[in-house]
Amino acid sequence: MASLQASCTLFAKPSKSFTYPHFQVSCNAKKPSSQDAETSQVRIDRRNVLVGLGGLYGASNLVSNPLAYADPVQPPDFKKCGNAFDIGTGDPLKVNCCPPISDDIIDYELPPPPHRLRIRQPAHMVGKDYIAKYEEAIRRMKELDKTNPNDPRGFKQQANIHCAYCNGPHDQVGHKDLDFQVHESWLFFPFHRWYLYFYERILGKLIDDPHFALPYWNWDHPKGMTMPPIFDNPCSPLYDAVRDPNNRASAVVDLNYRSSAPTNDLRQVDINLRTINSEMITGVNNNLQFMGAPYCDGSCPRPGMGTLERGSHTAIHIWVGTKDKTGEHKYNEDLGNFYSAGRDPLFYCHHANVDRMWTIWRTLSTPVRKDITSPNYLNAQFLFYDENARLVRVKVANCVDHKKMGYKYHYMPTLWRHYSPPKKQAKARIMEKISDIPKVAAVLPITLKNTVRVLVPKSAKGKVSEQLVIEDIEKDTTKFIKFDVFVNDEDDDLGELDRAEYAGTFAQVPHKTKNKTSKSSISLDLTQLYDYVDVTDDDTIVVTIVPRSNGEDITIGCIKIVPVPSEDEVESNDDN
Repeated sequence: MASLQASCTLFAKPSKSFTYPHFQVSCNAKKPSSQDAETSQVRIDRRNVLVGLGGLYGASNLVSNPLAYADPVQPPDFKKCGNAFDIGTGDPLKVNCCPPISDDIIDYELPPPPHRLRIRQPAHMVGKDYIAKYEEAIRRMKELDKTNPNDPRGFKQQANIHCAYCNGPHDQVGHKDLDFQVHESWLFFPFHRWYLYFYERILGKLIDDPHFALPYWNWDHPKGMTMPPIFDNPCSPLYDAVRDPNNRASAVVDLNYRSSAPTNDLRQVDINLRTINSEMITGVNNNLQFMGAPYCDGSCPRPGMGTLERGSHTAIHIWVGTKDKTGEHKYNEDLGNFYSAGRDPLFYCHHANVDRMWTIWRTLSTPVRKDITSPNYLNAQFLFYDENARLVRVKVANCVDHKKMGYKYHYMPTLWRHYSPPKKQAKARIMEKISDIPKVAAVLPITLKNTVRVLVPKSAKGKVSEQLVIEDIEKDTTKFIKFDVFVNDEDDDLGELDRAEYAGTFAQVPHKTKNKTSKSSISLDLTQLYDYVDVTDDDTIVVTIVPRSNGEDITIGCIKIVPVPSEDEVESNDDN
């Protein structure tokens, strides 16, 4: 029953539980108490087992701690902060990412929402008065670095927050040598929301303007698909010289970053809109596919990214970062690496739009449940310094509703909502050539040195809801890793993504923790894709995986198609 290696429970309490002997626990998961264990048996939730038997993240490293009574992840202990690691050598970085230490930690309470919410505006539309105010706030934040380098509100200290939470200096509390990581899991959106919240309030405090709000880089709209001009002025404190010089001014961003992007700007815009449609709508069948996989106390880092995190979010990081492979900034600094991303003021503008996409996703009129109700998610905690330099402890539960945090977003049209690809007019002929395509079991594990095509059995014939699960993705964390996935694609030229057969992507921003390699998994929903590509009568499909960056450093251990679980199998129901 190896397929039962699922992770921390998604449920508030067991509903119909049973025992399963010799249940394997990984990643230093907490042992059961005497009340929870009977000899060598562990109580597990019935629906957790259903997930493990073929539902979302079943039998995958996306969920690595199987105990049904796992606890929420605890905030890191700042007093035990260690070295962040150089991504090339494994040696400590030449920067101290550790935050200042305080003996006083305050449980943060959100102030009552103001009568007038702060409005985050599109960066390409802001006026001169706002630009002057924003530049002055950043200028004063940078001045704190000179007058008091230990002030946690200073620009360098704020930039180091991302390094401290993402590049290995903190262990999970109670789990030595197990990194605390806020990426590649359901912590991704809430952590960055809290990060921006305090960053924004610090800037407002520095210029004595409680209504100040960060701008957002509106990269999901054609008019915002270039670097916002306010960040490209060398005389401005918003400027960062450590960026790719080819991706400034009028260059159109590639939201599915590839080495062979279209040279036609209009074509690039089309692909960008199709990419976002896939990340927000057609590629999502439940909340964890969008938000990311569960991550609890004792979980292995990087259980699995959601669609937006591994897609547009990662693409922007890499597109902006440097491409100098031999010089001082050889690791895609600043924005192109986790440890240095916060040094670029554009980071906060980029993540403001990532946050905005979360707010939009929660309002989309789809049957998918939008909010995670698991207490292991809602009670996860982080530590930040607020605008008064107080060390505060915050919970995920208190950031789910952004308006309760006192801000909202200026409306911009979301053209990507209806930008799905046209249906195929004829059944794919690739099934006529299956004698030349190996069965998936015969080739795995496989390193992505070249494009891989394999036959993967469906779970059932007919029009069914299924997902493609790619597991045991072992990759070098120090490099930009990316591959794209297609289903029943018969075209030898797989450079274009706005096609019916495109299933999704995997990509990571370079970073380094204690181990140079890590494993992860992804779940790609096929429900909508089956509507675009006629596979009704097939019992097998062709899966094509195209390496886009550093394929020689990617090894895949498992590819399978399983039924899409019901919402009750993914999350707890109201009776829990």
